[in-house]
Amino acid sequence: MLVIRPITPQDYQALYACAVESGHGFTSLPVDEDLLQRRIARAQEAFAREQVSEPGEEGYLFVMEDTDTGEIVGCSGIEATVGRSDAFYHYRLGKEIHHSKQLGVYNALETLTLCNDYTGVSELCTLFLREPFRKNMNGRVLSRFRMLFMAEFKERFSQYAIAEMRGVSDEDGKSPFWRWLQKHFFSMDFTEADYLTGIGEKTFIAELMPRQPIYVKLLDPEAQSVVGKVHKSTRPALGMLENEGFRFRGYIDIFDAGPTVEVEVSNIKSVRESKRLPVSIGNVTEGPVYIVCNTRVADFRALQTRVKITSEAVTIDADSATALRVQPGDQVRIVPLTGENS
Repeated sequence: MLVIRPITPQDYQALYACAVESGHGFTSLPVDEDLLQRRIARAQEAFAREQVSEPGEEGYLFVMEDTDTGEIVGCSGIEATVGRSDAFYHYRLGKEIHHSKQLGVYNALETLTLCNDYTGVSELCTLFLREPFRKNMNGRVLSRFRMLFMAEFKERFSQYAIAEMRGVSDEDGKSPFWRWLQKHFFSMDFTEADYLTGIGEKTFIAELMPRQPIYVKLLDPEAQSVVGKVHKSTRPALGMLENEGFRFRGYIDIFDAGPTVEVEVSNIKSVRESKRLPVSIGNVTEGPVYIVCNTRVADFRALQTRVKITSEAVTIDADSATALRVQPGDQVRIVPLTGENS
């Protein structure tokens, strides 16, 4: 059985392995021992805060564990807010009109402007599932359970949430968009810049990034072609988020030009359609599969399982109840894994 729970210090080696496997362009999971240790410690502090009245700088990091083997198969995170301590940069796509009535010329030109417009919003981040476990909708569970956590603990998160999608890069981790920036403004390759950002070293962005809007037409054709596009391995994740209500509003990553999608948290489908019910324990051999989580913070647990639902309770089997650490009468939050509510 695969169960999602808060990360602990004992999970460090597994998190490091995930960072290595995630490859280039995965900014929120750099291969850096000190940063990964600090992320674990920061997550533990966040989960330990039982009373939170408004979102702060908490970072919630979870792992998916195979309870049969104890193996960590993936990770997933939520930042309560971004950009409060470190600047949070994006390029904003805009338009500039060049018009001469006398000459009969009208050009609407796309521009890229460096901005910090998403400062203070919540972020879904650090989603990674190891290759052997990318089946049985495990990836969907590892992403969507976060929406149940946000629904249960609304006060811990901003009114809006974003997710940064990995942009286009080749097998060597080279980004066409970054190559253009590197050629004209930087003297470092994409992986180095991405790594520095991942470990929080962002001063060079303000120092070296172009301060004036960039005309998209001036980019190399290869760089133009990837603006707002996602890496092929990220398309399923983007599709799932779009199904949840996330939309692209013209903000892209400053390194690989991948799209950032946003949504009002209260309008996330899994938030709106999740239910909070008391749990009962029984034999469940048939019935729909749901994502189910308990309603505790430090002892949070989530998984997918078959359920029976009435107007008064949701029934799960004994193994699922044990994994969720719930007793009959405890509250759980549920949402369908597939179908019209998926």
